[in-house]
Amino acid sequence: MSPWKEAKYIPPEKLEEKVAELRGFGKTIATLNGSFDLLHAGHLKMIHEAGEQGDVLILALNSDESIKKYKSPLRPIVSLEHRMEMIAALQFVDYVTYFNETDPIALLEKIKPDVHCNGSEYGENCIEAETVKKHGGKIHVVSLVPGLSTSNLIEKIKVF
Repeated sequence: MSPWKEAKYIPPEKLEEKVAELRGFGKTIATLNGSFDLLHAGHLKMIHEAGEQGDVLILALNSDESIKKYKSPLRPIVSLEHRMEMIAALQFVDYVTYFNETDPIALLEKIKPDVHCNGSEYGENCIEAETVKKHGGKIHVVSLVPGLSTSNLIEKIKVF
């Protein structure tokens, strides 16, 4: 395991314990989730902005099995292990974890973030909103960078 991943990785079963520790220090927690397959500049903008929404950013990645269920049996292109290493290497990510479900609702029930960030394609009324607001949190919508998406990258690669 890479040193940056080891320092930032929270196993899903230890998530509630870590969150309690952070809250004990008076930290506000921001969350962001997604597959982040083929990490690109649009992802970086979103992750950076999410990191500015709280004292601590916990980024949760969809597991490989989760991505296969909700995107395509041919995805992800980059394995969970490698996606976690890349995300953990980013200075504006405090912690990285993962979840096996196709949506992050169970994960957000454990974290109860102060702010949950989402891309504008999902908006303020995203599937996470009810869970986050129920625990006193808010939704922060990040504007997408036009033309930057993993799907667009895949299409460009196919041309070559």
